[in-house]
Amino acid sequence: MTTMRASFDRAADLRAETGVIDRLRAEPTTTVIAVRDGRVRIDGDDLGHATLLRVAAGAIGEATWALLGRDARGDAVLLAALDAESDTVDTAPDETWLGLRDIGARLGTEDSEILVEALALGGWLNDARFCPTCGGGTELLQAGWSRRCLVCGREHFPRTDPAVIVAIESADGERLLLGANANWGGRMYSCFAGFTEAGESLETTVHRELAEEAGVRLASLRYVSSQPWPFPRSLMLGFRAVAEDEHEVRPDGEEIIDVRWFTRAEIGTALAGDGPVGLPGPASIARSLITSWYEEGA
Repeated sequence: MTTMRASFDRAADLRAETGVIDRLRAEPTTTVIAVRDGRVRIDGDDLGHATLLRVAAGAIGEATWALLGRDARGDAVLLAALDAESDTVDTAPDETWLGLRDIGARLGTEDSEILVEALALGGWLNDARFCPTCGGGTELLQAGWSRRCLVCGREHFPRTDPAVIVAIESADGERLLLGANANWGGRMYSCFAGFTEAGESLETTVHRELAEEAGVRLASLRYVSSQPWPFPRSLMLGFRAVAEDEHEVRPDGEEIIDVRWFTRAEIGTALAGDGPVGLPGPASIARSLITSWYEEGA
């Protein structure tokens, strides 16, 4: 398993500095990523290789501010979390606001990290304005990375909810089991996923979710990699597993309406966009798990 090192410096050392946001907003080299309703703008019109649109701090009107970090040049990158109806990016070109699923796979490594961080933190800044304990108003601390209640004094931080996602193969390694979620209307098949419950390990989550959704018992299980997925605050932990009995699979009929074994040839055709079914988009870890399995035997 390859360990990925972050390419974007989150500059946690600056978060405790008093007035750091105001100081950085005044620096001419600082750039800003504006987030509105889970979307950002891109720079340029070539969606084949997009870059995030960064604007000067002076181009932003009313917003909730936070520090994202330092880019490869060492310059500060700030987040401006806008209200859903806001239109305060005064000097921005007229690109369409786009989300992670639209542009995530088209961005470079640094921009991808900035995008996911900005969407996750921006969502929290807009959704968690009040104390969940007493309902009081809050003030921002740590350059936008925590809130302190002005009534009860409790400090709150952005949440991350762990979820597992699993690619299941047959004992001979030649077929992959995928499921169709009811929300997709049978148009797309993907790996199986579910949230970790309170007091539950990741391994237990995998076994429970697969038994519930697809009636599958697992003979083996291994961790592969993870992906932050800000919808709204998930961390997807990817696994590969081998089914103990490939004949006992069945959909739960509620969340999963169909389960199906796919040959490597069928997966290759689907990855090329030619069927037999649709697969997850290229920005998702589900796509990565499926592609990795396919390429091992291609």
